[in-house]
Formats: sequence, structure tokens, C-alpha cells
Amino acid sequence: MVKFLKPGKVAIILSGRFAGKKVVIVKNVDDGTKERQYAHAIVAGIERYPLKVTKRMSQKRIAKRSRIKPFIKVINYKHLMPTRYTFELEDIKQNVNPECFKEHTQRVAAKKA
Repeated sequence: MVKFLKPGKVAIILSGRFAGKKVVIVKNVDDGTKERQYAHAIVAGIERYPLKVTKRMSQKRIAKRSRIKPFIKVINYKHLMPTRYTFELEDIKQNVNPECFKEHTQRVAAKKA
């Protein structure tokens, strides 16, 4: 079988809290690990997209509506639908790794990067 879920592939989450959100696969694990004994991928995506702004809004309101909230997550392959698009991710790959899921502070730091 051809491995098509590779790092850099854009996918859509099918179920759960982030259903319908677009993500980029950062790292894939086809055989599973000791903690997660199923095929899964570490993904990064946008939880909250920027909202529409107009000319009459104040600078404070424009700044608040322009914020983007990212997320990183480990997701089972069964809950991902790949798209035909790919993404260059040299910056993301350095900051997001399997060790950042062991502590909450490391995960927060990886989201900010």
C-alpha cells in the first residue's frame, strides 16, 4: 500500500472537537507507538480563524478580531481526510515533536512558535 499521509500534506479532521478544520501533517506514525497503538499523525492547524473587519471598527476591536488561535494534536488516521494540497513546513517541524505532548508547558510553547 502506498503511504500518502506524509509530512506537509494538508488534511481535514472528520470527527471530534476540531471536525471540519484544516490541518497540516507534521509527523506521521504508521505502526503506532507504545502509548498509542494505532496509526496516527501529529497535526497543526487553526482553531479560530480571523473574523471580518470593517473600516468603522476601532483599532482594539480590529486587533481582537484579527487574532488566530493555533492548535497541535495527535489524531488517528481514521479521522483524517487528506486533500491534494501540500505545505512547506520547515519552521513548524522544528518546534512540534512527540515530546511536546508530555507536558502542557511544552505544548503551549510549541503553539506559539
